[in-house]
Amino acid sequence: MASTDIEAKVVVDARGLLCPMPVVKTAKAMKELQTGEVLKLISTDRGSVADIPAWAESTNNELIEWHEEAGDFVFHLRKGQGG
Repeated sequence: MASTDIEAKVVVDARGLLCPMPVVKTAKAMKELQTGEVLKLISTDRGSVADIPAWAESTNNELIEWHEEAGDFVFHLRKGQGG
């Protein structure tokens, strides 16, 4: 699935923020979503490549996909049950 085909309910712009802030902002925004809704995170922190998938797995949320785009790391996450 191409990232342009994924409709995100909310976009979190964490560009310029370092660990742990991309995860903190993602977690806060995810709490506002309903199960099954999608969040898009944009980060410039290279640590996000490891941190976001680990966070998603530990919180029962689904990492749909991630890619690098013009120096930004773009993640699409689906809120899971209890996530």
